[in-house]
Amino acid sequence: MSDNKIELTEFIKQKAREIGFNGIGISKAEEIEGFSDSLQQWLRAGYNANMHYMEKNFEKRCNPELLVEGAKSVISLIISYYPIKHQPTNIPQISKYAYGTDYHFVLKDKMKILWDAISEKFQNLEGRMFVDSAPVSDKLWALKAGLGWLGKNSCLINKELGSFIFICELIVNIELEYDEPYRLNFCGSCTRCIDSCPTQAIVHPGVIDSNKCISYQTIENKEETIPEEYVGKFSNRLFGCDICQDVCPWNNGAMETKEKEFKPNPEFFTFDFEQWQKLESEDFTRIFKKSPLKRAKYYGMIRNLEFLSKKG
Repeated sequence: MSDNKIELTEFIKQKAREIGFNGIGISKAEEIEGFSDSLQQWLRAGYNANMHYMEKNFEKRCNPELLVEGAKSVISLIISYYPIKHQPTNIPQISKYAYGTDYHFVLKDKMKILWDAISEKFQNLEGRMFVDSAPVSDKLWALKAGLGWLGKNSCLINKELGSFIFICELIVNIELEYDEPYRLNFCGSCTRCIDSCPTQAIVHPGVIDSNKCISYQTIENKEETIPEEYVGKFSNRLFGCDICQDVCPWNNGAMETKEKEFKPNPEFFTFDFEQWQKLESEDFTRIFKKSPLKRAKYYGMIRNLEFLSKKG
């Protein structure tokens, strides 16, 4: 390995931390062993629900060399979004990742700074940036880059940060020094995440049936209604769900986010059922202008609110 390769790798890692990322790992851009088979099994079981985009670009999803021409390295980055202050439990619950500004905006800005810094060192830089977008398997690349292990709830768990983390990556045409994959799993015999899921969405360790997942039903499900079989089982979750992460022992000491854009919106701590019921479309657009809640849109949030008001 040349000194230049080591020097550039260390520069990238140091710069990423300066920008505010809590962890960085680098892996070779190649097909991930075994991923193709496990993804096919998951899709055949229908666990992707109505997320039909998961069936598209299958080969690219499994092999970054097909996604980014000339790809040599995958630079995986993680950052904590964990807030110390949480919503009162008696109001409609919003997933913690949605307390602040939409992470797509925040992480893209940070990655652009890193990209520009790398391009100054390596003038022939080519590649792409990904923030939970395109057919990229973020968690598996983070695993391969040594940033954590996959819990039984399928979340990436980092020993220092916990699992309340965002993942993004740069796929570039540079050969770098590669980190060792994370081969240990510290979940042991613990099944708290599986046992606590009110809809039993974790069908096997590491396997999620999206049809049963509260996060899917309140965010990704674009139908006019939520299946009646889940009435009374959403545990007051209006948008997303953190139950399987909240009970995880590795989140007992989760690192509080230092990113000001992820800090809780104060209005989340006062928005009760009555305020949600009175909320008009224009007010929703104004209040949640840069919020992840816009993914469900106003009518999706009202649908969720009506569903929570039903009695099982």
